[in-house]
Amino acid sequence: MRHLLSIEKMAVADMRSVLAASGPMKRQRGRHPLRPLEGQTWAMIFSKSSTRTRVSFEVGLHELGARPLFLNANDIQLGRGEPVRDTARVLGRMVHGVIIRTYAQSEVEEMAALSGIPVINALTDAEHPCQLLADVFTMQERLGSIEGRVVAFAGDGACNVPASWIFAAGKLGFELRIAAPRAYQPDPALVKRAGGNIRVTDDLREAAQGADVLYTDVWVSMGKEDEARERWEALAGYQINASVVARAKPGALVMHCLPAYRGKEIDEATFEAHADTIFAQAENRLHVQKAILEWLVS
Repeated sequence: MRHLLSIEKMAVADMRSVLAASGPMKRQRGRHPLRPLEGQTWAMIFSKSSTRTRVSFEVGLHELGARPLFLNANDIQLGRGEPVRDTARVLGRMVHGVIIRTYAQSEVEEMAALSGIPVINALTDAEHPCQLLADVFTMQERLGSIEGRVVAFAGDGACNVPASWIFAAGKLGFELRIAAPRAYQPDPALVKRAGGNIRVTDDLREAAQGADVLYTDVWVSMGKEDEARERWEALAGYQINASVVARAKPGALVMHCLPAYRGKEIDEATFEAHADTIFAQAENRLHVQKAILEWLVS
């Protein structure tokens, strides 16, 4: 039984397989020779709000032949205190797979352990594996091989997206630089566990120097809204703007996993100058997640 629970647990060969299948998925959209999920129903349990993840998975499931069943966690018994382990064992008898977007990584792990059907982590506080795979695919489209490239992540380095980048760096052979204030830097134990060429610094200018990719994310993640003012003040010096882009390699990609808060983690002019890359990155969620779904049932 295959699952996609984290980049940390995903084998390199499986990552490469999904990435290789994403291109054909994109090129063949609307005329897929096979519909590997024909006749299936997949549950989508979302405890966190979503635009790109929900739309891309619902459309992707439909295009591969499945019926998406969206379940807001507050509308089912899970939201009234039913344990994940009981929900998992019920769903495992009724649907063919589960896509879950929630807070605790342990909930995704428990769903996979007890449901008996494929489970996809559509975001937890620990990791965002679907986003990472779409990001790498976008880099490959624009730059070719990711091996040996330099990715500079700016902002909150202690949240789920940089965690997935950290685990990917060691697996895919690129250099990762994380620029963040000390209070927002990743756990050193996590960085050590991941291995790979990873450098953590509080100097954004140093991290951006000669980078192939500049990457940022929101400074106030879901569930951290009470810390908004504190975070804006602490991270104010880590904005991606023209002066930071000027330090990167000529033609460097500027990427953002969205939603973007212009004037915070990226300024308006820089966002719009690189909007083609950013929205291709968003579109690629659909194609990569279809490749993930196909991989899970193959």
